[in-house]
Amino acid sequence: MKPVVGIVVSNKIQKSVVVAVDRLFHNKVYNRYVKRTSKFIAHDDDDSCNIGDRVRLDPSRPLSRHKHWVVAEILRRAKVYVPPAATASSERGSKSQQAGVATK
Repeated sequence: MKPVVGIVVSNKIQKSVVVAVDRLFHNKVYNRYVKRTSKFIAHDDDDSCNIGDRVRLDPSRPLSRHKHWVVAEILRRAKVYVPPAATASSERGSKSQQAGVATK
């Protein structure tokens, strides 16, 4: 088997990640390309992968019933979205607490 590249869709299993790998193949009847997705469970020893990361998987010996892949490297980290409302409300809460302490 050759190495594959995919996107991490779940990291809830200890020292493991679920990676979705897309592939295109040509349908000869309709003369179109069709996209299929396969999900692989891969070993992540450091628990360093997050959802949305693009990773390269290398094949390995069977590590468990479903785990036959190892995360070789993280090609691109996912951008973590922090909503601005959450940070603004936490700042307002801390300022109001400080103001309340100063007035007492």
